[in-house]
Amino acid sequence: MKKKKIVIALGHEALGSTLPEQQEAAQRTAKAVADFIRDDYQVVITHSNGPQIGMIHTAMSEFCRIYPEYTKTPTSVCSAMSQGYIGHDLSNAIRTELLNRGVYKTVSTILTQMIVDPYDEAFYHPTKLIGRVMTKEEAEEEEKKGNHVAEVEGGYRRIIAAPKPVDIVEIDAIRALSDADQVVIACGGGGIPVLSQGNKLQGASAVIEKDLAAGKLADLLDADMLVILTGVDKVCINFGKEDEKPLDTLNLADAKKYLAQGEFGEGTMAPKIEAAIDFIGESAIRSVLITKLNKESTEITGGMGTLIKK
Repeated sequence: MKKKKIVIALGHEALGSTLPEQQEAAQRTAKAVADFIRDDYQVVITHSNGPQIGMIHTAMSEFCRIYPEYTKTPTSVCSAMSQGYIGHDLSNAIRTELLNRGVYKTVSTILTQMIVDPYDEAFYHPTKLIGRVMTKEEAEEEEKKGNHVAEVEGGYRRIIAAPKPVDIVEIDAIRALSDADQVVIACGGGGIPVLSQGNKLQGASAVIEKDLAAGKLADLLDADMLVILTGVDKVCINFGKEDEKPLDTLNLADAKKYLAQGEFGEGTMAPKIEAAIDFIGESAIRSVLITKLNKESTEITGGMGTLIKK
């Protein structure tokens, strides 16, 4: 019998922000992943990288400020760095947990590039803050280079685009390893955004919403289920209000309606719902679970979150 394939998208809560937090969170997450493997799922994992890429970008920018003879590190390279070191902690934690349960599987991290459309509207309306706080003079220098900046508390920061993912460059490698029943970590932080220029891939000054990347990954792998781990137990309507209503289930029509009505926060729940809508499409089989990783029991619990189906 063919195994069911599941894509698990890890948010900040399931990964931590600092290096010690990340290593501790990776151990908790590994237990949840191992439970799915115990239940005979083929597992592919993707993850956030917001705090990590911000730390890397800030560190590299500060290094170049102190040593101006060095070339600044592009955002795409910072993304690759974050994929590597997050994947290192995750793969080792999952491998250890599986071996402790008497299971041997190779756990592979694939540095993943995500093709984006150069004409995506997001490039004309950048929204994502990144890097350290700059002075007005430094911000003006960035603008002279063609970069966008935004005024924030204490100064200015760079602001970059968040285009939608179009395709995954390494999808064949990810699929081959998954079909061989290995555990794969891919598309970390939404993937490394690249522009296709003939036979060349050019890094783009952008970031990709990790949830949209997870939906694209699940779609191209023809997964049965997408699990998005986040900081809340369930999807809610009227979130944060007196009449807040958690949802146990959500059908696609209502998901589209609530999204259009602005029920879900931009940059928080909205991308998760968009990913669910794109992944499920017209399928009567595919499903999406949005939930929270229970830190005490290291299980995916909390009432099992919100289950979304067509």
